Amino acid sequence: MEFRLHPLGDNAVIIEVGEEMNIESQKNVEILCSFFDTQPFDWIIEYIPAFTTVAVFYDPVKIQKKHKSDFLKFPYDYACDALNKILVELQLNETTEPRIVEIPVCYGGELGPDIEHVASYNGITTKEVMDIHSKGDYLVHMIGFAPGFPYIGGMSDKIATPRRTSPRLKIPAGTVGIAGKQTGVYPIETPGGWQLIGRTPIKLFLPNEATPSLLKAGDKIKFTPISNERYKELEEEG
Repeated sequence: MEFRLHPLGDNAVIIEVGEEMNIESQKNVEILCSFFDTQPFDWIIEYIPAFTTVAVFYDPVKIQKKHKSDFLKFPYDYACDALNKILVELQLNETTEPRIVEIPVCYGGELGPDIEHVASYNGITTKEVMDIHSKGDYLVHMIGFAPGFPYIGGMSDKIATPRRTSPRLKIPAGTVGIAGKQTGVYPIETPGGWQLIGRTPIKLFLPNEATPSLLKAGDKIKFTPISNERYKELEEEG
């Protein structure tokens, strides 16, 4: 596969592994991140995955100390050389079975106050919104914005709806929303401007756990409609 490297500021490299937000790009990002997790470099400070890129932040001082015999080569060049070797050796685009995570959702009512607006905007019924949303083929592309917040691709254009013009100051954890052509789940209570269509009793972010985020990039999601009564039962079970 083809990849491109670009500078980001004075101590980072952007690795571009795809041109579109699709499953192939996501898998390449996941493979790169797994490599950095298992074989860390002392000159890499951190890496940040996105839809089609991975940003690698490096320590210029450590690189210069390791290669102090050559003062004519910049740390960026060393970083690019090392990353190029990694990318050539890695088998990108290899296929692995994704994990499927089922998320129960109670749609509409007090838990999804914007579902009627989503229906009206798209010229369909609220039941159709629920049916379309729950039958989607969803992929977690990355975690960001808030701790454990999944950026999810695969939502149907039939329920795509712009963000609210006036964001809410407080959105409860577990709330399922729509913003443009994306859907997502708020893992913690936070402000936000997405259209709220339901809520899950499942906790997506547990800060005291070794792996605090329930979801990770590469996961497949299946939203399952549940009744208000079942929502309360699952909420009580914790």
